[in-house]
Amino acid sequence: MSLSSGDLVADRRFEWARDCEAKGDLRGAADLLEQALELVPGYASAWFTLGEISEKLGERERAVAAYRKAREADTEDRHGALVCLMRLGAADMSDMPQAYVRALFDHYAPAFDLALTAGLDYRAPALLRDAVEQACRTAGGPMRFGTMLDLGCGTGLAGEAFRAHVDWLVGVDLSPGMIAQARKKTIYDRLQAEDLSEFLAAEAASGSLFHLAVAADVFVYFPDLVAILPATARILDVGGMFAFTVETHAGDGVILRDTLRFAHSEAHVRAALDEAGLAPLLLQPASTRTEKKSPVPGLLVVAR
Repeated sequence: MSLSSGDLVADRRFEWARDCEAKGDLRGAADLLEQALELVPGYASAWFTLGEISEKLGERERAVAAYRKAREADTEDRHGALVCLMRLGAADMSDMPQAYVRALFDHYAPAFDLALTAGLDYRAPALLRDAVEQACRTAGGPMRFGTMLDLGCGTGLAGEAFRAHVDWLVGVDLSPGMIAQARKKTIYDRLQAEDLSEFLAAEAASGSLFHLAVAADVFVYFPDLVAILPATARILDVGGMFAFTVETHAGDGVILRDTLRFAHSEAHVRAALDEAGLAPLLLQPASTRTEKKSPVPGLLVVAR
């Protein structure tokens, strides 16, 4: 994503810089970006791109300074400069900027399904469906739910996996672009573009209850599960199930991976479940996708 500076000459310098970067001339690209910034000091896209190029050149301090300037120039932080600062250890761990996440998925929405299933061997929806089916079988009940909430529903891949097993299916996602793609599949009874935390708070206030909630590959964008899990538990009916996936790591707490996705330790997940009053029925290692031909470590969770 790139934002115009409002100055044709500066914008042209920016495009030349991107062309130089594509050709491997990083120093030339950096020089052109600095020329653009001399013309328009508040050019957010130029600052952010200078940060990326500085990282590639191994110039960490220059990258940090550029990302900070990008945040100042665009207070919504649609490029995600804060996320880059967190990855570099130059900012405390915190929620990702909503505008960044929304812009990211609005951009990818049209080609999202193909990119996940063909390029990344994405399998979170199938894993979750099988895990919930196993939990139902263990409990001696049918794989049938009156109401289901698909948190971070995206284009509807999880909805497709569970549609045959629920009577009323609700999907919510921060990205209007994703919601538009999900609507085309005509599998949801209700779809809403909204921040997940705000949606859950409104549903709890209205007294809405669900028999099943699912979050497929969603919590990789949440640093702290201790907030989102209790919010979800509040809209579950008595005996309701919550199934979700996370990426994980061998250490403690939460880390931000180079892919700009959060990974949660098993201890963090268990603590968040306990805080939410959710009893784990299943918690086991599972990889929902591959990156660079290697499975990404993850956890598969079903709780009640």
